[in-house]
Amino acid sequence: MSTPDFKNPERLRTELVLLLEGFEADLKKEDLRFKVLKLAHAFNTLRQLGVSIMPVSSNFSNAARSRIILYFQRYVGQIIHGDELLVVSGIQDYPRRIRELRVEFGWPIISGTAIKQMVTEGEFSASIGVQKIDSDCYMLLRDSLDKNAAYRWNFANSIRKDKSIGGKQKILLYLKENVGVPVTGEELKYVANDSSEWARRIRELRTEEGWKIKTKQTGRPDLPQGVYILEDDKQSEKHDRSIPDPVQIAVLERDNFQCIRCGWSRNKMHADDPRSQLELHHIRPHVMKGENTKENLATLCNVCHDEIHRADKNNTWSVAEFNLWAKSNL
Repeated sequence: MSTPDFKNPERLRTELVLLLEGFEADLKKEDLRFKVLKLAHAFNTLRQLGVSIMPVSSNFSNAARSRIILYFQRYVGQIIHGDELLVVSGIQDYPRRIRELRVEFGWPIISGTAIKQMVTEGEFSASIGVQKIDSDCYMLLRDSLDKNAAYRWNFANSIRKDKSIGGKQKILLYLKENVGVPVTGEELKYVANDSSEWARRIRELRTEEGWKIKTKQTGRPDLPQGVYILEDDKQSEKHDRSIPDPVQIAVLERDNFQCIRCGWSRNKMHADDPRSQLELHHIRPHVMKGENTKENLATLCNVCHDEIHRADKNNTWSVAEFNLWAKSNL
């Protein structure tokens, strides 16, 4: 066999063509092992050709793991199939390298299994049909390292091993440990022992139990797909838990994802600002039979929301009075 020449793809292509053209005569031979060895040579040359077409970066070594992340970085947010990674990595054990990139280095790479489960629960918008997404698919959610990922994965592993609590409780415990920190669906799937129901459990925590768990599809358009965030370590009031997700989204979109009184939005967040999240306010209070409708809800930051409840202690303001308050100067 020839010496591998990873820097000369044309030479490898020529060698592969000659091997395949010569195999026409080899097929007629009786010696099975002879034919297998010829194909092994062709397979190895093809593997070398796949490696040779990858660009060389001064920031990465010419190792399988480096080639994999370079490929992901070119197609952030796109579903990558395992066959592609087999080609660019040049190794069959590429899933292990992906786990290393995810757990040890903090690259937010999510599996096809997690994507499919999130799509089913409406937490992920896939550009291709869910039936075309299988377990051997992957996606790099964003082109940036998460320096705290290794710590989180270690904590996730300790929760996963706890047999005294169920999957939903494990997910909540993990999110509460990381309040305000974006975490991937892959992390939550792992915490829940890879249960097929993990994404549904998250939806239940949000819609039935009032935990403020957000995604790109449920009120946080600034988040990448496939990422969750627990905004606050407290549950919503019971009457707020019955606001359907589509209504919440409609109100936020109408109000341009900002407080209608002070104009605060998440892109204005900074460390010394007491404003940290957007909340929905019932203009006609729920206790006075105010409905969970777009017309009866308004977007306020947490500071303005607290202020209006102090100003209207008895919940007796009319819609007109609320609108007047909202237009008043801070």
